[in-house]
Amino acid sequence: MEIRINEPMKMHTSFRAGGPAAWYAEPETAEELGALVSLFQKAGLPWYIVGNGSNLLVSDQGYPGLIISTSRFDRLETEGEILRAGSGVLLSRAASLALKCGLTGLEFAAGIPGTVGGACVMNAGAYGSETKDVLLSATVLTPEGQVKRIPAEELELGYRTSCIPGKGYVVLEAEYALKRGEPEAIKARMDELSAKRREKQPLEYPSAGSTFKRPQGHFAGQLIQEAGLKGFTLGGAAVSEKHAGFVINQNGATASEIYGLCMEVKRRVQEQSGVELELEVKLLGGF
Repeated sequence: MEIRINEPMKMHTSFRAGGPAAWYAEPETAEELGALVSLFQKAGLPWYIVGNGSNLLVSDQGYPGLIISTSRFDRLETEGEILRAGSGVLLSRAASLALKCGLTGLEFAAGIPGTVGGACVMNAGAYGSETKDVLLSATVLTPEGQVKRIPAEELELGYRTSCIPGKGYVVLEAEYALKRGEPEAIKARMDELSAKRREKQPLEYPSAGSTFKRPQGHFAGQLIQEAGLKGFTLGGAAVSEKHAGFVINQNGATASEIYGLCMEVKRRVQEQSGVELELEVKLLGGF
């Protein structure tokens, strides 16, 4: 297993911004991953798990620790109505296999740019469905270095949240309980959601998807639009003209510009509506 030094994180995040990670590794087994975590914990150095980097903003100064990518945890298989996927498998790939096998339940995930591991951590969802609707279990590495299978009902899955980060778990694999369906109907639903995304979301620009969590009783995009911020820019960062809930890297934005724009949006929305927006994007490094 190779450990890279000063790896540019803009190559590993969907925002295409951010400085270097001091160390970067792509372990292939739970043993290798556990050894890395143990080594850095003993040395008192920080470490962080990254899937597709599709919900992450790394500071321009970079990250002074180890980034562990799950990209090599890419096993994907079905057994009856159960689909098993390694934490590094893209959700779109898992949804494609479900379609191929005539299994319904993962249609919503086809256009989510993240990985299976990230989806478990965040209880990722879209268009009225979420991970917890179909997740059967997650196999994790515990802080003590044990591999443990945890039923979904014990993961405290809520709106874009779970107990996984708080307990120091690292997701290795997930099992989904799907149902037999008609491949034509499954494909039609996936195509419908894909068309909605293309129509409503700025997929042509680097972004981290929905930038803010949905505030109770409101929609973030609507509040941002009502505050007159559609198209608002700071350096190379912008609030999308297509969907105000998306902050995009429009023209070579730095992480500081993206973060600064998010904070200004948050300030103006609170001033205008009294609603405090909360970032859905995870921040890594100093801001």
